[in-house]
Amino acid sequence: MEKQRKKKLLMAMSTLSAFGVMAQGNGAAGINEATQMVTSYFDPATQLIYAIGAVVGLIGGVKVYNKFSSGDPDTSKTAASWFGACIFLIVSATILRSFFL
Repeated sequence: MEKQRKKKLLMAMSTLSAFGVMAQGNGAAGINEATQMVTSYFDPATQLIYAIGAVVGLIGGVKVYNKFSSGDPDTSKTAASWFGACIFLIVSATILRSFFL
């Protein structure tokens, strides 16, 4: 019984000392590195969102043109929805960029 209690005490002490060793690191450097990594992805992500907005706008323009050419009375609703989607993509990318950077 005594041997088992010493074994548990030794295991607890080694665990606590391991936590102390891990806590010795510089946390600010890790946070700064993570922040730099996240912000380095923001410019490519913003450009990707702008490109998606351009493609959605082109597809929407073709769709609206086809509806207008065929005389569909629902053309203005379709144009407004596609235009709104493009504006949302552009504004959301700009707001996220200004909010996080």
